[in-house]
Amino acid sequence: QVQLVESGGGLVQAGDSLRLSCVRSGRSGYNMGWFRQAPGKEREFLAGITWTGISTYYADFLKGRFTISRANAKNTVYLQMNSLKPEDTAVYYCAATPHWPPYEADYWGQGTQVTVSS
Repeated sequence: QVQLVESGGGLVQAGDSLRLSCVRSGRSGYNMGWFRQAPGKEREFLAGITWTGISTYYADFLKGRFTISRANAKNTVYLQMNSLKPEDTAVYYCAATPHWPPYEADYWGQGTQVTVSS
């Protein structure tokens, strides 16, 4: 079993930056991913990182605004989000998966709300 807890969400203004964190406990060795779900929309994939941290993978629409990283010594995965836009408003989830790219996940966190005001 894997447990994931996200943090770092909040209310920010357009153009601001925010860093989300996801702390993993339980089994290790998983690739990790970040997803989000806006009201009335399906959950969408944002970024993924391999267990080793060597490889990353991003959704094309992000255009370099978000960066995923991990600190295995801290059992933590991060999502650095820059130049935030109102359309980035959503609940953000981290996930653990054996798949690559990590479009599907075996374990999910509870989510953290990000709200971007214009």
